[in-house]
Amino acid sequence: MENGTYRNQVLRIEGLRVTHQSAYPVFILLFLVYLFIMLSNLGLIVLISMEKVLHKPMNLLFLNLPLSDLISASAVVPGLLKDIFKDESERYISYAACVIQAYGVHTLSATAHTILMIMAFDRYVAICNPLRYNTIMTSKMVVKLSALAWTLPIVPIGIILALTIKLSHCSSTISNPFCDNPSLFKLSCENLFVNQVLGLICSSLFWVISISCISFAYIKIAVVCLKSNSAMKSKAVKTCSTHLIVYIILLGSGLSAIILHRFPYYLELEKLAGVLFFVIPTSLNPIIYGLQSKEIRHSFKHILQKRKLMSE
Repeated sequence: MENGTYRNQVLRIEGLRVTHQSAYPVFILLFLVYLFIMLSNLGLIVLISMEKVLHKPMNLLFLNLPLSDLISASAVVPGLLKDIFKDESERYISYAACVIQAYGVHTLSATAHTILMIMAFDRYVAICNPLRYNTIMTSKMVVKLSALAWTLPIVPIGIILALTIKLSHCSSTISNPFCDNPSLFKLSCENLFVNQVLGLICSSLFWVISISCISFAYIKIAVVCLKSNSAMKSKAVKTCSTHLIVYIILLGSGLSAIILHRFPYYLELEKLAGVLFFVIPTSLNPIIYGLQSKEIRHSFKHILQKRKLMSE
């Protein structure tokens, strides 16, 4: 190959710097967290799918979130577990697998935001237009909104990564614990101005849209609540607080990772923030929704009682 088109087919991942003494505790902790993410989110998916009483637009839209969390955690955590006991010089990944992982990481990150946006729309309709809720939030609308949440990030992320793939390489080391677009274009010694600017514009635009949509929905909800009685206010707070807490956690985790990516002096902190982005929201979401949703709690207790009776 010519120098201008040279690409390494095998890349080395630096990953997390773990000492031999702390390798086992870190592995056990990360494995237990991953196991909890899998069981809790899969449990929610099965519960909502099986219980007809939960087949409401709000719960069906929420169903997208644990599914997204399952895939997101599985895209990153197993690779981290696999590399913990390996020396940094032995952590390898093919270039094709790295690109696929980067595409999945960014697409799923964006999908989490779009899912929360359509859930905010559902809350807006339920509280601001309660009489028209059943007319607007039909089964077809739920399917359309769910499809939109999953497909919206596909093309923009694809364009950004396509520009990165065209770059030649002068390095074969991924500094992050997993592959993402910034780590991939940093492999090149070419002028990265276009890639950096386009990535920053797309990220900023997406975050502005996400924050604007959520803010608009909650401002409208707040206005309606101020004009309503105390019972309506209490119901709205219980319904929306869960969604808002989940969104703030996702927002904080994502912003931390993005900001630290711009400061190479804090590389180890950046690595930790990147990992936590795929661990904290995915593990907290089922806890927050499971504890806050009365319908989900009652359905879970109902299943446990049925199994107890069957076993007696």
